[in-house]
Amino acid sequence: MGRSDPEDGTRGPYRALPARPIIDRGAVNAADETTVLEEIRELLSAPAEGAGAPTLARLEDTLTEGYAQALALEAERIRLERRLGEVAREAGGGDPSGLSAELAALAGRLTSADGELARLRTLLGSLYERTRMQRRLAAQN
Repeated sequence: MGRSDPEDGTRGPYRALPARPIIDRGAVNAADETTVLEEIRELLSAPAEGAGAPTLARLEDTLTEGYAQALALEAERIRLERRLGEVAREAGGGDPSGLSAELAALAGRLTSADGELARLRTLLGSLYERTRMQRRLAAQN
């Protein structure tokens, strides 16, 4: 017969693994977002060619980081909207003052996330165009 210890077990997809998120990011970190925005602004203000011009790789990396940040903000918006709905449904049976305070806080956070996302999308659009231009220049050389 074969060995009965765990070493003889399957290593395939049916092995029990602890559940964990694919991307472990809670709420969007404001410092991370500020850093990405600052880096995008820095790249957009740099010269397009010559000394001091950012490399295509740096432009693409920053663009990718910006898109990841935008996705994180979208996820945060969805969580906030879901929580707003939950609080609104609970409004009939709970403490009205506590619920209204939470609703106000959630609405404020949602408004803030909307503004951050709008600013980020604007900058990402400009960075995308700058990256396209840099790709064209690299293809010509």
